[in-house]
Amino acid sequence: MQIFNTSDNFFLLAGPCVIEGEEMAMEIAEKIKVMTDRLKIPFAFKGSYRKANRSRIDSFTGIGDEKALKILAKVSKKFGVPVVTDIHQASEAAMAAEYVDILQIPAFLCRQSDLLEAAAKTGKVVNIKKGQFLSPEAMKFAAQKVVDSGNSNVMLTERGTTFGYQDLIVDYRGIPEMQKFGFPVVVDCTHSLQRPNQSAGVTGGQPEMIETIAKAAVAVGADGLFMETHPNPAVAKSDGANMLALDLLEPLLEKLVRLRKAL
Repeated sequence: MQIFNTSDNFFLLAGPCVIEGEEMAMEIAEKIKVMTDRLKIPFAFKGSYRKANRSRIDSFTGIGDEKALKILAKVSKKFGVPVVTDIHQASEAAMAAEYVDILQIPAFLCRQSDLLEAAAKTGKVVNIKKGQFLSPEAMKFAAQKVVDSGNSNVMLTERGTTFGYQDLIVDYRGIPEMQKFGFPVVVDCTHSLQRPNQSAGVTGGQPEMIETIAKAAVAVGADGLFMETHPNPAVAKSDGANMLALDLLEPLLEKLVRLRKAL
């Protein structure tokens, strides 16, 4: 994979859960770009152009596909960074690939063969999130579907495993296990702290534990980190319960870079 091969540091996929508007996206991207440049962390801006997996039908899903994708492309052009977004159906792959550099496969969809094949055929990097219901070892089959479709630019992302009905747990043995497949492995430090299936129909979370998850990820040798961040998570339109406040990101990254160097 060519996007993040210029640094010995971990790389970072970071941004808001969903694109809420251009001003917000630009603000977040600019601030993360400044801090990652200073800390020499390769950075890709993350933002979903649409949210398809919602607990309730009245949940916010997006501002419009084309509008959000154009904002992602504008972020990439203005700040010179790769951008990543989720796709949910095979028919979306070619459309999203016109605007972004990395196509992300949501965890619930990581076994969908037609989706993986369509993403692969765009030639873009394909980041496959490990299903909450799968072992790390089983992810070799998801990755192989992309490779067999003619694309070896694959990343795998750990985002927690279902633990009971309303919690997730991260098994850090999965990081070296998935690295054996020969692809970069990312740890999602925010979705791993979700508390799904809450009675209110809104997913909960434990953002106070993001630093713990991130430190452990760096300690076991993860290639990259994934974090969703927002200037004010309390008013975010999606996944605010487990996002990191933007003003907390830089001091956290400073600690993580020191940890990486120590290792």
